[in-house]
Amino acid sequence: MNQASKEILIIEDDLEIRESLIEILGEEGYLVRGSSNGKEALDYLNLSKTLPALLLLDLMMPVMDGFQFRAEQMKNEKLAQIPTVVLSANSDLARKVRGIGISQYIKKPFELDSLIKIVRANMDLS
Repeated sequence: MNQASKEILIIEDDLEIRESLIEILGEEGYLVRGSSNGKEALDYLNLSKTLPALLLLDLMMPVMDGFQFRAEQMKNEKLAQIPTVVLSANSDLARKVRGIGISQYIKKPFELDSLIKIVRANMDLS
């Protein structure tokens, strides 16, 4: 599979984390874009001709948080098909992500190797 043709959208309000992930995953050969909140991400996804192969979603964000984003994502059949991995420091994360239909999550702070493994596994599925 040609990873360069695969896009990842990072939905994260922390500029430093977002830019670091864009750089790290870009070095891994992925096309990576970033959004600072759920509304910005939805606007991008609704206007995009091609959808990303993977979403990395923070839960706690201004404007539209990850829970609200996920609810909107699941209402749209096209967007609902995009694999989504939650990245969050939220307490009781396992229970909270199950409640929004997400099976994969990474607790912040996270090990880069763990993140890259999850990204590769999801990208190989798409």
